Amino acid sequence: MLLLIDTQGQQLRRRDELLGINRAMAHLGMSIDLARRQGHRVIGLVYDQALSGGFITSGLIADACYALPEAQIRVMRIPAMARVTKLPEEQLAALSATNPVFAPGVDNYVAMGGVRALWRDDLPGALRAALAETPTTDERAHDGTVRGGRRLAAQVIDDVLQAS
Repeated sequence: MLLLIDTQGQQLRRRDELLGINRAMAHLGMSIDLARRQGHRVIGLVYDQALSGGFITSGLIADACYALPEAQIRVMRIPAMARVTKLPEEQLAALSATNPVFAPGVDNYVAMGGVRALWRDDLPGALRAALAETPTTDERAHDGTVRGGRRLAAQVIDDVLQAS
């Protein structure tokens, strides 16, 4: 299964939420779960923009998410992040220069493990390789550790699993 991801037109409002976007996303999740249980691989490909919840509910629901080099990914802009975290925008802007967790952009999501790889040139070949090589377990935290984008995520997951 290939999920083509472009959420730039997503302009949800309260009206959309009342009309059932939550049910639509839940149905998508259940459908993908069913496909997985029947042995299908689920690959995501960000080809333009992936913003906010649209990326979380489509790109991160896949077994692995890939992107074209010109794609744009961001979950939260710095001003919104400042409101949520109560940290000054200047501090977050400085952090985004050295830490991919705070910065938008496809390369930062590759570093964090949220995007497994960029597809360049031979797109059919990249899809074939993704279908053959995408792991059946979630490797994002491990990839983020190896790539230096999320240095502690895999260790925290391991610690929690060992404690339970």
